[in-house]
Amino acid sequence: MLKVVNLFKDYADNENTTRALNDVSCEIKNGEFVSIMGPSGSGKSTLLHILSLFDRPTAGQFLYHDRDVAELTDEELAKIRNKKMGFIFQAFNLLARATVFENVSLPLLYSDIPVGQRAELVIKAIKSVDLEDKIYIEASKLSGGQKQRVAIARALINDPEIIFADEPTGNLDSQSGGAIMEILAKLHRSGRTIVLVTHETYTAEFAERLIKLKDGKIFSDDQVQKRTAEFFK
Repeated sequence: MLKVVNLFKDYADNENTTRALNDVSCEIKNGEFVSIMGPSGSGKSTLLHILSLFDRPTAGQFLYHDRDVAELTDEELAKIRNKKMGFIFQAFNLLARATVFENVSLPLLYSDIPVGQRAELVIKAIKSVDLEDKIYIEASKLSGGQKQRVAIARALINDPEIIFADEPTGNLDSQSGGAIMEILAKLHRSGRTIVLVTHETYTAEFAERLIKLKDGKIFSDDQVQKRTAEFFK
């Protein structure tokens, strides 16, 4: 599904240039659950931003379903992000004054799904994360774990083939974090591709494969023994 070959990413600041990714090559196959780990400044967030089409590499090749991303227009990239990808963030990125229903329905504003079918899809997504009793509650009144469940439901609303999760448990206590990781593991078991960025080893080990970055380079890419939410209890 995703393949990067000899990838480089530089950031220029006045006369200084910082190399965030240095000759990175890897492949993520359809249906995999992959964790990307590394210390601050290792390049893990930069790699996630490129894989999720929010940024472009300075050099190297990035293939999405065997299509060279460099040949795609910004409009084509935006369409892929909206229809094929779901996103979960550490800070939830919810509208505080909007209800759970309204937050989950936001991606549908840019969808070609008929208006008459949208409410049913939103409610189905909310039920999938066990928040049906909070449908019309404002996001500001939810706990951190509940907010992240809303974010997951929003990520699912367009039935994406791949979900990118950027430190999804970073603002949660251990029990809530375990519940969120179990939801992601369940989504993976249902056939979705998951790419997770985290600095927490116990969170990363919910995946089946762990890529470790250091100084912009991959220094290990191994299969891992999966954990379950029981670890957090």
